[in-house]
Amino acid sequence: MSSSKWLRDAQQIVCAEQTQTPDGAKAAPLVSAVMPCLNEEQTLAKCIQKAQHCFKSLGISGEVVVADNGSTDKSVEIALVLGARIVHQSVRGYGAALMQGIEAARGQFVVIADADDSYDWSGMGPYIERLQAGADLVVGNRFRGGIGPGAMPPLHRYFGNPVLSWIARALHGAPIGDFHCGMRALRRSAWTSMRTHTPGMEFATEMILNSVNARLRVCEVPTTLVKDGRDRPPHLRSWRDGWRHLRLMLMLSPRWLMLYPGLCLIALGSAAELAILRGPIIVHGVGFDIHTMLYAAGATVLGVQLTLFSLLARTVGVLKKLLPMTRRLEMFLRVFTLDRGILLGSALCFAGFGLAVHSVTSWAHAHLSALNPTTMMRVAIPSVTLMITGAEIVFASFLLEFIGVRATSGQVE
Repeated sequence: MSSSKWLRDAQQIVCAEQTQTPDGAKAAPLVSAVMPCLNEEQTLAKCIQKAQHCFKSLGISGEVVVADNGSTDKSVEIALVLGARIVHQSVRGYGAALMQGIEAARGQFVVIADADDSYDWSGMGPYIERLQAGADLVVGNRFRGGIGPGAMPPLHRYFGNPVLSWIARALHGAPIGDFHCGMRALRRSAWTSMRTHTPGMEFATEMILNSVNARLRVCEVPTTLVKDGRDRPPHLRSWRDGWRHLRLMLMLSPRWLMLYPGLCLIALGSAAELAILRGPIIVHGVGFDIHTMLYAAGATVLGVQLTLFSLLARTVGVLKKLLPMTRRLEMFLRVFTLDRGILLGSALCFAGFGLAVHSVTSWAHAHLSALNPTTMMRVAIPSVTLMITGAEIVFASFLLEFIGVRATSGQVE
């Protein structure tokens, strides 16, 4: 079909009353419908018309913004014919396209959803109502609203989405049952507080987590999902994108990623070292001696590293406004000053060095001859453990002071 013939045919499906374009608009619309688009010529017209019809039926002013992500079909032409605004994003990715579209939106409220006709663009009403009632971010829940036959692969429906959503709720306490629903709405004034930056599918998770960390008002509404109208595979890649979602959740939760595992390793490693310090431990005929002690020392050192990394990651997150300042962190930063960190680390180093001196003295008393390794390792392993952990604390204290994050009363939750 030629371009001219296609344009003539497209003109016949234009709505009788179209949303005004920016050039003719006297005031900013109430709602902007933002659609990410990458070769959606088969379904884009339906989505645009449904959104425009919804604006008309609700009696509100609205605009449709198509965030084109490099389409090579007739998607851009369709959008222009139907009166939508076009913004172009050269960086590929679901998140990149949506960030560009939201930035260009002129409405007080922004509704986003895919342009593949899997979400009902004529059903924006409940989202807008929640925003008008004071919510900052409204997320759809497909498990409460209904999932049509063939709309979601079994892997996503029964494993991927439920498991990842549960992990996100457990790690971050977000009150959302379907973290990956593609239809959601936000208050335009709250957009800057969300501070999103991920260009891929993980943008959906990042938007929610950053909103929760910024203490925005987040809620959800039931929404329906039907099989999309495309004849090609979706852009989503299950395992790759699932890993990106999980990776982001862990990165934004230093406590569960590093702090709690680190404290557990410190407790278990230290307990094992102390238990074996005086002699081998026999449990039901199984002996635990200096070899176990060596592994316990490794667990202790790793635990200290993870705990310090968690503290540093958290303070960097506060500095970059990705994570909120908490009262516990504020209290810790007030107590754990550079000087006190150096004193603590130095004390551990000197304690370890004292044990090392004791080992050398014992060796000297034996006229530098071979000693019983089982006896000497009970001293050498704790000595090395103390010196390494002490040095880590000293240098972490300098790094924390270099970062320079300190709480203010307005930052603390």
